[in-house]
Amino acid sequence: MTTTSQQELFRFLEDRFACAQACTECARACAVRASLVDPDSGRDQELVRRKGITCAEVCDATCRVLSEDSQVDETTIRLQVEWCRQVCLEGAHVFDGHPGAERTAEACRACARACTDFLTTLN
Repeated sequence: MTTTSQQELFRFLEDRFACAQACTECARACAVRASLVDPDSGRDQELVRRKGITCAEVCDATCRVLSEDSQVDETTIRLQVEWCRQVCLEGAHVFDGHPGAERTAEACRACARACTDFLTTLN
């Protein structure tokens, strides 16, 4: 293995770990945010709750895909990470409009950035 390919492998692993870690943080923040919303408090709040639950589930699934050392192919990883990135961006947009959800919106944006960074190592 050449030095360049070793460096690429290290970057790939570092970005993969950073993405998985960001997914975990985002899932935690979204789950907490969803649990704070009263499901009977109105349509707008229901959207926040549903988006929090969806984002937490997608991030959790993405973290599992990235953490497992299985035979998952690159195409599957790419699709999962891109889906996660999109859901996180949508979540950040929804959370931006709600007082008290700033930390959750930032966790979603950080996760989307980590997904983007990881996707660049797959190209």
